[in-house]
Amino acid sequence: MKILVPIKRTLDAYIKVRVHIDNSGVDLSNAKMAMNPFCEIALEEAVRLKEKGVASEVIAVSIGGDKVGDQLRTALALGADRSIHIKADDDLESLNIAKLLKSVVEREAPGLVILGKQAIDSDNNQVGQMLAALCGYPQATFASRVEMKDNLVEVTREVDSGEQVLELTLPAIITADLRLNEPRYAKLPDIMKAKKKPVDTLTPDELGVTLRSHLTIESVSEPAPRKPGIRVHSASELVEKLRNEAKVLP
Repeated sequence: MKILVPIKRTLDAYIKVRVHIDNSGVDLSNAKMAMNPFCEIALEEAVRLKEKGVASEVIAVSIGGDKVGDQLRTALALGADRSIHIKADDDLESLNIAKLLKSVVEREAPGLVILGKQAIDSDNNQVGQMLAALCGYPQATFASRVEMKDNLVEVTREVDSGEQVLELTLPAIITADLRLNEPRYAKLPDIMKAKKKPVDTLTPDELGVTLRSHLTIESVSEPAPRKPGIRVHSASELVEKLRNEAKVLP
């Protein structure tokens, strides 16, 4: 069974986001970029399934300009067997990304697609669900545990009331939550081996996908600065301030 893992190049999670002076977008010049953390978790789960003998091949796929090759090489160093680079704009909308991935799914016919539940730059949490709808595959989002059982995959997901367990027939699509696993670090020998692993390059035209823009960004601005906190000396004073100043109590 093949496992397909889409990954995204995002701003490093520990870097402070800067906005262009004209509010046209996020300033990424000279910024440290990395693999989206949720994509790392999805890749780690795919590699673990291969190590258990469940999967025969792990394929990483990423969409964007030439620089996404850095993240694909990282994915190869972390255990992916090969990778696919779809050359397109870096800031595609979720629906366009899902359509491109659907074409890759049709080409590769994976038994399982594991994605991060969301990307930390846009936080849309849309691609996995859109891809499942386009492919007509069963889906399980926010997975905190994944177990394979014959031609089924059992997914435990966190919900408001606790945990929910779903059984999906393969092929299926899963989006990974933070608690699914702890990703490994790439070792130097694996980084060197990754340079010899194949990276296939495709374009939207080769995949038969026409990219269309449906959204227009009017302005991007930094969050308003938080007001400094205050210290209270008793529970009654806290309740009084919550009631009369914060207006969160009746």
